Amino acid sequence: MPYAMNEVDITQPLPTLIVPASDTGIALIVRRAGRPIDFVMLELPAESTLTPEDLSRLIGAHMNPERLEEPQPPIAAPSSLALFPSLTIAICTKDNPSDLATCLNRLLSVRGAEPEGLVEILVVDNAPSDSQTKDLVASLPGVLYVVEPKPGLDFARNLAIQEATGQIIAFVDDDVTVDHYWLKGLQKAVAEHPDAAAITGLVLPAELKTDAQILFEKRGGFEKKFGTTRYGQSLPGHPFYPCVGGKFGTGCNMAFRRQVLLELGGFDEALDTGATLPGGGDTDMFYRIIRAGYPLIYEPQFLIFHRHRREIGQLRRQYSRSWGLGLMAYVAKTYQYDVAQRSNLRRLVAWWFDNEVRELVRSIRGNHVLSPDMILAELWGGIVGLCGAYYRSRRRARQIRRRYSVPLNTAPDSSL
Repeated sequence: MPYAMNEVDITQPLPTLIVPASDTGIALIVRRAGRPIDFVMLELPAESTLTPEDLSRLIGAHMNPERLEEPQPPIAAPSSLALFPSLTIAICTKDNPSDLATCLNRLLSVRGAEPEGLVEILVVDNAPSDSQTKDLVASLPGVLYVVEPKPGLDFARNLAIQEATGQIIAFVDDDVTVDHYWLKGLQKAVAEHPDAAAITGLVLPAELKTDAQILFEKRGGFEKKFGTTRYGQSLPGHPFYPCVGGKFGTGCNMAFRRQVLLELGGFDEALDTGATLPGGGDTDMFYRIIRAGYPLIYEPQFLIFHRHRREIGQLRRQYSRSWGLGLMAYVAKTYQYDVAQRSNLRRLVAWWFDNEVRELVRSIRGNHVLSPDMILAELWGGIVGLCGAYYRSRRRARQIRRRYSVPLNTAPDSSL
């Protein structure tokens, strides 16, 4: 049953919230002067009422008091916008014009009054089966369009890098809606960390209408941090850094210095190749950024809302293919090409399998939000990922390049 999505700002009078008759709880995005500071999910009977006093107690009980009270300046762009680098916002899409239209309309609204030429929006249409995406883009002023005929997300990302004119390139998925302050969050991160090569941000659910979407968030969803984090060459207290999987962020909301991406040879086109290996490219790039000596910044004000998988079958495939298979394919690749990190990678694999088995035991005992088959799917995906998935995908990528007469790009393998 759905959860009602609500936003409150603790610097404004709190509202009275009523759970709709069709819902079984609420999801609460908490802000302070526009800045996201927490996300709360709470099961409640239909037609329940939360008074302002109830909301105040709920927020106070859920949040660390120090974080609740810490001062935050009002959201603003950097004082000298002229110093902000030019930006290309790239959306790589395939046969999804409905979601893309929502994404683009919000981006156009957010871009709004930015100085002409500072922010461009680029749609990369990946192996389209019809002209719907092209026709949609043609109807929207100020949106650029290019086709990447080779199927595979990282083929599309690499074409975006080549076609972009911005010094910064930000990638968002076609099924996200950027927050009103998303661009200001990116500007803030760039202004405060001019040496950063990569910036990632907070990802919250756009809706919680189905069991699959609710289960995904109850398990944790995308990792949520509400403070700015700077990742460098070490991370105290982390036993196998920088081999950290999804801790750096996620590919549906990431930005890079374009020149650094070019120096690193772009995304590895043997990852994110479609249904056979639908993941790993973002994790691989974050890792390579760190290993090349650059900082990576996580900025919660750089916020997007993601429409999670709506069907249980889709969620199971996400855990199995995108998360289990994609993560371990990246690990297998990195283990071969980054010899210095092999001990950390072994520790990451040992921790991951131990964690999966613990979750499976909890699920069998009825103490986990996911059913055992979900966790087994993720576990099996990880096993397949370690057993040659990356090398099989490299062969497929070579076949795709030959089909489209494109020379093999080996840069991702030699970038470490």
